[in-house]
Amino acid sequence: MAKTIVAVDCMGGDNAPGEIVKGAILAANKNKKILVKLVGIEDAIKAELAQYTYDEAQVEIVPATEVIETAEPPVIAIRTKTDSSLVKAMKLVKEGEAHAVVTAGSTGATLVGGQLLVGRIPGVKRPPLAPLIPTNKKPALLIDCGANVDAKPQNLVQFAKIGSVYMENVIGVKNPRVAIVNIGAEEEKGNALVKEAYGLLSIENDINFVGNVEARDIPNGDVDVIVCEAFVGNVILKLYEGVGAVLLKKVKSALMSNIKTKVGALLIKSKLKETLKDFQLEQYGGAPLLGLNGLVVKTHGSSKANEIKNSVLQCVRFNEMEINKKIQEKLSDN
Repeated sequence: MAKTIVAVDCMGGDNAPGEIVKGAILAANKNKKILVKLVGIEDAIKAELAQYTYDEAQVEIVPATEVIETAEPPVIAIRTKTDSSLVKAMKLVKEGEAHAVVTAGSTGATLVGGQLLVGRIPGVKRPPLAPLIPTNKKPALLIDCGANVDAKPQNLVQFAKIGSVYMENVIGVKNPRVAIVNIGAEEEKGNALVKEAYGLLSIENDINFVGNVEARDIPNGDVDVIVCEAFVGNVILKLYEGVGAVLLKKVKSALMSNIKTKVGALLIKSKLKETLKDFQLEQYGGAPLLGLNGLVVKTHGSSKANEIKNSVLQCVRFNEMEINKKIQEKLSDN
């Protein structure tokens, strides 16, 4: 049985290496088709591994002596810290020794390293960062949320195609509905970028383009692939996270306000927990940087073990469904 090999940057993020190693082991224990390569300071990784029971055939340590810090200039860090955990993890993908990288480290270094080290699929102009976000119906793909703040209309068309491939093959959404983020539903609304991209998307025959989507309608779940340039996408993502956290606090506060509400909270506890779980972003794993010669998954810098676990697990279907091959085929159809 062929394994999906995932290189995990154990030194990136606020909770490294503890939560990173824990998440990788949780993923390996859940899916026997995974081999995790834990990249980082060897002694620190071994100390964390000593806490867990796991199949040693599924876990390998790849020593690295350096760490790229969040505040470092991304290009300089990638080029000078060649023995860092992030660079070594990405080189494993470049050299065919891993299928994917999972990191909670510097976003800038991840984006730079993905393009300089892993490299782009032929035909991909701008690899987009694309997280799944919760909606009232099922998860939707937000593409792009942070990689290309100066995207051109043609880039947004590619994002739509790449996102359609991902949603159909990884998430299982048949003929995914694609929409572009705008300030109104009408075709004539928006800035020059959105207007031109709308025109290009409307004549594409190999995607299910349904028009504009306003930000307030995204949570309804009426579209599957939400296309935008990175500035808009990042604002949407951060607002999603912020509003979700505030609402959760408000709900908890209301339920704990007096004896009656506490009794009510006890009665609905299990159902409420199940409902709120749907709107916890970490359950979907990290954001894949799509369009590279391998998979790079960027998780939150504050990621705990559960998000790392889900990020590693999402690499399996990506690899088994040969998403990169399908993306290249989709882009070469025209």
